[in-house]
Amino acid sequence: MKPQDNRWLIVLAVGVMVVPILAGCAGPTQATLAPGGPTAVPAANELKGNIAISGAFALYPMVVLWCQEFQKIHPGVQFDVSAGGAGKGMTDALTGAVDMGMVSRNVTPQEESQGAYVIAVVKDAVFPVINSQNPVLKDLLAHGVSKDMFTKIFITGEITTWGQVVGRPEVTDVIHVFTRSDSAGAADAWAGYLGKKQADLKGIGVNGDPGISEAVAKDLLGIGYNNLAYAFDAKSGSPVAGLAVVPIDKNGDGQADASEVLDTKAKAVDAIANGKYPSPPARVLNLVTKGKPAELEQAFLLWVLTDGQKFVSEAGFVALTPDQLAASLQKLN
Repeated sequence: MKPQDNRWLIVLAVGVMVVPILAGCAGPTQATLAPGGPTAVPAANELKGNIAISGAFALYPMVVLWCQEFQKIHPGVQFDVSAGGAGKGMTDALTGAVDMGMVSRNVTPQEESQGAYVIAVVKDAVFPVINSQNPVLKDLLAHGVSKDMFTKIFITGEITTWGQVVGRPEVTDVIHVFTRSDSAGAADAWAGYLGKKQADLKGIGVNGDPGISEAVAKDLLGIGYNNLAYAFDAKSGSPVAGLAVVPIDKNGDGQADASEVLDTKAKAVDAIANGKYPSPPARVLNLVTKGKPAELEQAFLLWVLTDGQKFVSEAGFVALTPDQLAASLQKLN
């Protein structure tokens, strides 16, 4: 990451919490699922053992739900799931610190040469977010922001005020850019949309998806980017309190078309599913093991790609295409 100014560089650390999950209640960044419980349904061929999973904030809510539902069928299986970024998930998987890593970006040839075995499981996207009280919010929602303008904000630093973004020179409020300080799939996808890599993104370094959303929600002049589950509230379907999602003006005509205004989670999911949202920052999310999955992990992954897919919509994510599902299942055979 290249900071705009060393005097601006800060890191907002998001502590990883350990929260027991009972009757389906999950903590924000880490969950330990104990076996059994009143909703557990014993299976004919009982599975037993422990599965540790770490990594991408993007995939964390989906994986927690999958683990909860899988455990109802197999109460003898314990899960320990923690979010710490895609880079941590990959490192933990390759070093054996966990059984699986949640990775929300493309896996590099070097990582594959080290044994990374990639299974695509679901899709989501990264969204540009601003403070909901931004001084030029109405202009931004009406006209959107083009890729070229985002590039000049996040990559070259040519655009420094909100007035420049919307063509109102009388508005001199300085843009406060936030980016990820940790190795993150969200940053990789957002930079990829702009034709660059995470290291090319300018801004104040913030740790984790929750850190970005919190920083922007507290800063009237802030802009950042968040994964689907952190840009939109899971219950209301509206943008997270304090945030607004900036329309991407895909054709650069200076107008935010109806398909580009994503003010609800339902609209965002539809845009991803139907290819209306650019890819990147839309992308596939993966679970990664070192080498082919062991028997217990394979059983979990097979369930995720079959019966587990019925929970994808419930969690607010986007299902893989039939061809993508078939390719993932083939890798497990």
